[in-house]
Amino acid sequence: MSPKKAPWYFLVLLILAGESVFILPFVLARVFRPTVLESFRLDNTELGLCFSIYGIVAVVSYLFGGPLADRFPPRKLIASGLWMTALGGLLYATFPGFQTLQILYGYWGFTTIFLCWAPMIKATRIWGGTASQGKAFGFLDGGRGLVGALFGALGVFIFSMFIGGQIAEPSIAENRDAFRYVILVSSGIVSVVGVLVWVFMRLDPKQEKAIVLEQISIPQIKQVMRLPSVWLLMIIILCAYVGYKITDVFSLYAQDVMLYDQVGSAQVGMLLLFIRPVIGVLIGILADRTQTTFWLLISFAVSFCGAILFASGIISESSTLLFFISIMVVATGVYAARSLYFAVMERGRIPLVLTGTAVGMISLVGYTPDIFAGPAMGILLDRSPGEAGHQDVFWMLALFSFIGGIAAWRYYRMYGIKK
Repeated sequence: MSPKKAPWYFLVLLILAGESVFILPFVLARVFRPTVLESFRLDNTELGLCFSIYGIVAVVSYLFGGPLADRFPPRKLIASGLWMTALGGLLYATFPGFQTLQILYGYWGFTTIFLCWAPMIKATRIWGGTASQGKAFGFLDGGRGLVGALFGALGVFIFSMFIGGQIAEPSIAENRDAFRYVILVSSGIVSVVGVLVWVFMRLDPKQEKAIVLEQISIPQIKQVMRLPSVWLLMIIILCAYVGYKITDVFSLYAQDVMLYDQVGSAQVGMLLLFIRPVIGVLIGILADRTQTTFWLLISFAVSFCGAILFASGIISESSTLLFFISIMVVATGVYAARSLYFAVMERGRIPLVLTGTAVGMISLVGYTPDIFAGPAMGILLDRSPGEAGHQDVFWMLALFSFIGGIAAWRYYRMYGIKK
């Protein structure tokens, strides 16, 4: 029997923690990609390599952090991860060299994944119970998107406030000074969220006992690995996560192809963050009322169509409306898939008490784009500067959306036909 459903504020704290922990390594780079490249004196390939180092550490962290989440209460692990991540922000604000930046991203791979990822997914399953998994994960991802959007909006406001009067052509020093304030404020907020999680995200003793194992045995790991749903989710999440990583280039696309300035390109990245919560909430509610597995399949189809729009080369500097429509299509597919891929765990008959172990195994493969997606996008963009490089990136999205759609169709056939 599943533990009693946790209160609403439990999910709110998960949302705050679940996005705050990724603000420093990912959200700031997504919203301020041109600024990050210039301030740290990086090209796209070097930034991609930083993400790759993060991904390598994260892969190991998924493997060992999953069983850890089945051994300890989520509150303690998540709060510790938030505080350690915020500490790394202090180094980030000094604009270290490329080698140190790689080490920092490796450190963040440990703090965000080993300590936070599996506990967050497990706690969300607990909140959703047996009847509201779509809503739980839709609200989680949508809420995380809203938190990311608010961080992005705050970051753009702080950056524009401190950049001075030369927004169109600021110097590197002016960029750094303004972006440093963005980093430090973000680090402070992440620390505060850690305190809130530690103090308020508690379960009653009976609930806590029901979701924590004394030890993880080899037979339990074998039990998880024998589930077909685990293997399919590895492929589904891998393909969906490639799509999510590719949304990082929209702000750069706005600068390279649409010819926006740095603040304008950051605002495009911020727009994506505001689309995400809307999609997450709507798809979560819709999925619970119909079929989570069916809507997961549809999300890959939508993502594929959006990728083709960008890859075809029909979007140009003069087609502003088409640019934003295409962003909406890609974002809808990518964010819907992201909201649902863990929501189908209940359908896939994965035991609640072994959620952490299952998430660790699934993520070991599913989040390998943290290793290869960044460098791959960087190579494609640097090899063919301008619109041609961006078209190559979106052909990559189309390929992975197609493969993910096939895996999602199989999952639907196995677990979603009967309500």
